[in-house]
Amino acid sequence: MGVAVSGWALARAVSRLGQLGVVSGTALAVVLARRLQLGDPGGELRLALSRFPFPEMADRVLADFFIPHGKPADAPFKLTPMPTLQPRPGLVELTVVANFVEVFLARQGHSGPVGINYLEKIQLPTLASLFGAMLAGVDYVLMGAGIPRAIPGVLDSFACGQPAQLRVDVEGALPGEDHFTTFDPQAFCRGAAPQLKRPQFLGIVSSATLAIALAKKASGRVDGFVIEGPTAGGHNAPPRGPLQLSATGEPVYGERDVPELEKIRALNRPFWMAGSYGRVGKLAEAERLGAAGIQVGTAFAYCEESGLDPDLKRQVLELSRQGRAKVFTDPLASPTGFPLKVAQVAGTLSDAGLYAARERVCDLGYLRHLYRKDDGSIGYRCPAEPVQSYLRKGGTIDQTQGRKCVCNGLPATAGMGQQRLDAAPELPLVTSGDDLDQIGAFLPPGEDCYRAADVIERLLARPAPPDMELAADLVLEAK
Repeated sequence: MGVAVSGWALARAVSRLGQLGVVSGTALAVVLARRLQLGDPGGELRLALSRFPFPEMADRVLADFFIPHGKPADAPFKLTPMPTLQPRPGLVELTVVANFVEVFLARQGHSGPVGINYLEKIQLPTLASLFGAMLAGVDYVLMGAGIPRAIPGVLDSFACGQPAQLRVDVEGALPGEDHFTTFDPQAFCRGAAPQLKRPQFLGIVSSATLAIALAKKASGRVDGFVIEGPTAGGHNAPPRGPLQLSATGEPVYGERDVPELEKIRALNRPFWMAGSYGRVGKLAEAERLGAAGIQVGTAFAYCEESGLDPDLKRQVLELSRQGRAKVFTDPLASPTGFPLKVAQVAGTLSDAGLYAARERVCDLGYLRHLYRKDDGSIGYRCPAEPVQSYLRKGGTIDQTQGRKCVCNGLPATAGMGQQRLDAAPELPLVTSGDDLDQIGAFLPPGEDCYRAADVIERLLARPAPPDMELAADLVLEAK
């Protein structure tokens, strides 16, 4: 659902209703910093910071970013440092604290489980993020957009207070040149690290091949899988085989992209189905396939408790109600190279004219690629950064075509877009699954909004057996 859309308020609402609420773990350092600059009007962030086990770190975060009553609407947000292979200590602290805050708040007021979702493609902040979430007692870690083989072992190490390292991808690295990020809980805690609960790990995969690889080759226990089809929102796995585009320019998925569930069932681990499962009857269908349940994103993204900007919610809900909601699976938009599902919404970066008018800037850096310079040192570049800058770093012009600044677009979707002093404000980039055209069905009669409880109630409803449906039809006809 993007940055801060599935935030602590939505995850808490879902968990309180007996389901697994999952917060987005993407760029939480940016999210916390900007929420504090908006004044933390409800005081929840400051409450969570007061419970962080290392008060001096929480105090530094407050001193750096909190603005009582919030910044002026036209003032820019203070930037957070960009992630690097050797990050600044302040960014490491902010990342740990931010992940703690999000999970802590999601867990308040109930005893239900809470999970957090990360992207394998965003590697640099992963270790600090995981440690912060575990400090807050997170129950599940979910990760996709890659093959997260190393993460189960990291969770094992952090649970016993031991250091961990994570190999990162570096374009152009020579054979034998390996690069790692590291995190030492004892060093971070300035002494003995606490013993922490090891969360369950769920790998988000698109095929049996990936599930089997994770089950056999991961560095620790993989507790289950989310089987995500190409209609799911956000980043999609690319089609298997040579890329083919439809007449509208979208990737074409075929039979090879249908997961072989019999092989996944043979792994004897629970799995959840995702991708257009946010409809009545789809839970029962998933259970018939052997799944433990379903993962639903798009339906929750537009409920009252989600972090998506309220004006965007109303706009998209009206489009859905009118039957005009559309999603384009964009093969170029994301700097990751993965297809990205972009909702077609006026006033957002889905508008080709607005995208073309945006001045390229790269000042958050979460999707930058690491590359080897000629002298052997590490550089950072992003296909969505200013074109000349990217070319100077050895990139090619074709790699920049159609790339959108996801790092800036997603916070804007959650009402935290950067205000530029010398350019237009950052515009939203709304990501949704193909179920977007169905979300109007969650609106109660006569209402223009719905809540997480409405989604859960509708999805848990069991459709009547076919013979009962026929009987109902006969009764209606008789009348």
